[in-house]
Amino acid sequence: MERKFLTAEQIAAALRSGEVTSAELTDEAIARIERDDKAINAICVPDFDRARAAARDADQARARGEDRPLLGIPVTVKESYNVAGLPTTWGMPPHRDYLPTEDAVQVSRLKSAGAVVLGKTNVPLGLQDIQSFNEIYGTTNNPWDHGRTSGGSSGGSAAALAFGFGALSIGSDLAGSLRTPAHFCGVYAHKPTLGLASSRGMVPPHTPALPVAPDLAVVGPMARSARDLTLLLDVMAGPDPLTFGVAHHVTLPPARHERLCDFRVLVLDEHPFIPTGSAVRAGVDRVADALVDAGARVEWHSQLLPDLAEAATIYMQLLVAGSVARFPVESYEQLRSQAAGLSTDDHSLDAVRLRGMVLSHRDWIEVDTRREYHRHGWRQLFAEFDAVVCPITPTPAFPHDHHPDPRQRRIDIDGIEYPYFDQLVWAGLATMPGLPSTAVPAGRSPEGLPVGVQLIGPMFEDRTPLRLAELLEQRIGGFQAPERGA
Repeated sequence: MERKFLTAEQIAAALRSGEVTSAELTDEAIARIERDDKAINAICVPDFDRARAAARDADQARARGEDRPLLGIPVTVKESYNVAGLPTTWGMPPHRDYLPTEDAVQVSRLKSAGAVVLGKTNVPLGLQDIQSFNEIYGTTNNPWDHGRTSGGSSGGSAAALAFGFGALSIGSDLAGSLRTPAHFCGVYAHKPTLGLASSRGMVPPHTPALPVAPDLAVVGPMARSARDLTLLLDVMAGPDPLTFGVAHHVTLPPARHERLCDFRVLVLDEHPFIPTGSAVRAGVDRVADALVDAGARVEWHSQLLPDLAEAATIYMQLLVAGSVARFPVESYEQLRSQAAGLSTDDHSLDAVRLRGMVLSHRDWIEVDTRREYHRHGWRQLFAEFDAVVCPITPTPAFPHDHHPDPRQRRIDIDGIEYPYFDQLVWAGLATMPGLPSTAVPAGRSPEGLPVGVQLIGPMFEDRTPLRLAELLEQRIGGFQAPERGA
């Protein structure tokens, strides 16, 4: 494999042996970005001068005998993280000149672990899309087909990894924003258990970096191998040092099993709100077949599974309630009027989202209580199973669609169109109850596009889906370099 596609683990071994220096790796990565990124537009804010300085520092530290988890390894960071001295805009033009003065917690943890930050990766406007484009930085293309999206909102990070721009990246996930780009670009990502990794400093521009615990949203690792996800998660995991970190340290339990044959897995490929496209269904089947062939216990149905329709409804209500919380009063009143005009018989997800935007606090508490019942249901299910395998979205990467009103967009599933945001139901399956979920490559579509699936695990047992991902990588293969322009 070319050096640009080495895993972080392989790079670390090469650095320790003296086969290569961090300065050499960093210069090579910068040269690739300067030469190749015009095709995909993944790196929106380069930081090459400081990267070269950090690489020299890493080499000097290693010469002194130091050895940290990411020492000298080139990485990228999603644009939404504060990096002192670099713009944080979230793709919003009014904030194009905002420069934070302090690193986000996770950026500090990367640097403390010795990583060399090459720059920041592109995002959608306000992080609120399944694609990555904005007026400031333009559009990030899929490395496999430049006419298609790389996903969102961590689309720049996934595209950068697929093109060999650094070995690791950090992103965030509220509506599949780690998992969907990984699925679309053929790389790995892990959505940690809610609250496992501090997100302070991953905030909109001009917003104070307070130690808050956002609902639904997490920060997490992206990589080209399953083992690298674990390596980076170990750096990222842990509470905010300003709050729970004062008294607590994280010790994740080990994976439940070390061999595929010992895993008990529930496989899902159907959702009551949206069909699964044939290419994604084939990816799920490929993983299921590998598990069966390895001797794992695989089931396709369980009465313990929480109701998927209700889960999607709860997720959509919580998701949109948070997204409109700071809307102007005039906009909120318009939404209230529109919601009041809905038919009582309209139970579509469009109607669910509209009603969710105007939930009263009393209603939100009721929805949150229903979420707790679902969490209890998942605890019961994971007493019988170790992981759930299911889609991330119903299709591989779709063509760019920049219609200014996302509600007017449609997603094509085997020739039939569905509302654009309905595809989020699979991402929400893990997000709503706060479960860990690992996105893994699972083959390619007939058009040659990557297809991924997610492995959902028990709360705070993140090492279980990560270990399953590693074993599946050994069984069915993992990352492949894009065939177009890579």
